[in-house]
Amino acid sequence: MLETKVCIVGAGPAGTAAALQLAQLGIHCVVVDKAVFPRDKVCGDGLSGKVITALNKIDPAIATRLREANFKVNSWGVTFVSPGRHSLDVGYRPDYNSGNQQHKETPIGYVCKRMDFDNFLVDEVKRRSEITLLEGVTVDKYELKEDGYYVTGSNDFKVKADLLIIANGAHSSFTKEVANITMEPEHYVAGIRAYYKNVSGNNPDNFIELHFLKSLLPGYFWIFPLPNGEANVGVGVLSEAVRKKKMNLKKSMLDIVANDPVFKERFKDAELVSNIEGYGLPLGSKQRVISGERYMLVGDAAYLIDPFTGEGIGNGLYSGRIAALQAAEALKANNTSAAQLAKYDAEIYRILGPELKLSHRLQKLVKYPWLFNTLMKISSRNKQLQELLSCMFYEVDLRKKLAKPSFYVKLLFNR
Repeated sequence: MLETKVCIVGAGPAGTAAALQLAQLGIHCVVVDKAVFPRDKVCGDGLSGKVITALNKIDPAIATRLREANFKVNSWGVTFVSPGRHSLDVGYRPDYNSGNQQHKETPIGYVCKRMDFDNFLVDEVKRRSEITLLEGVTVDKYELKEDGYYVTGSNDFKVKADLLIIANGAHSSFTKEVANITMEPEHYVAGIRAYYKNVSGNNPDNFIELHFLKSLLPGYFWIFPLPNGEANVGVGVLSEAVRKKKMNLKKSMLDIVANDPVFKERFKDAELVSNIEGYGLPLGSKQRVISGERYMLVGDAAYLIDPFTGEGIGNGLYSGRIAALQAAEALKANNTSAAQLAKYDAEIYRILGPELKLSHRLQKLVKYPWLFNTLMKISSRNKQLQELLSCMFYEVDLRKKLAKPSFYVKLLFNR
């Protein structure tokens, strides 16, 4: 049986971020994943500015290697389109200017297939002697004893760990059975994704596009540009609405591509080059208890996806890093109790909480098309609102802005 200070279950962005941060702190860990990498992961494939920010905090060399990787396209922002077709471009950096050549040379957002990005992170893990990575192992039992967690799985996998970091995604059995967090339709999005080639009309700076079409509210249709002339195209709708309206998301997406007056033109020469696949997005629109005795939940297993944009990779990396820092503190204090690890929850919601709350409010606003149309119109003329949206993708510093009364004055009156 392997013995380790920390066992991380799941080698996606959140799990690898935790492992890499632990390695930076000189703490050995075991990472286990049911997949053998590279493996596909159904996702929107967008890497916002938060991704580079988080990797920089862990190890600037990793961020540099990502910038130099050739499996991605540079992306400078997001285009929001309201139900009334009012469009708003928001740069990934608050000072974005499409004519600024310096910004063109230093993008902080990217789009790439998750197969490539996750494999990049796994390769980073393999660089570190402090990390033992075990692929192709399905964990089937977690047993809490007085001296640690005993974790067993396929291929004779047996580990005893002082602490667990659970990073195995939206359908984590640990999240459901141990942490008692279950899927609630009002806090969960059903999504489908497909890859197309030769979609026309993309933004020259590779902005990702979120189209809040009336037929999909409170959800959206997306187009994310990828390398080699491909695009990630999909639909995401709140599960509660899917059930109530008895929606068929695949049919809805194909109908938009074929019949919507804007998109039928953009897709007239496009070719579907993949299967249409579904997945779920556990939203951070509700605060939960995401730690307990000898464990912390990170990434999708902790329900931390942005309720408005569906972005989860940046929050996954942030949560993995924060969990590693809290693990280091708990191990140093020789205290892995639920009370000690509750500091993790406090730190997650201190850092990500204001942004998740704001996103949840925006998500609720989408239910009222006239109100959302009005917001988009106002935002196109209001630099403060644009900056607020930009900060959601760039760096987690909304706490400072939202704490200043002067910010709200500018938000209301700055046109």
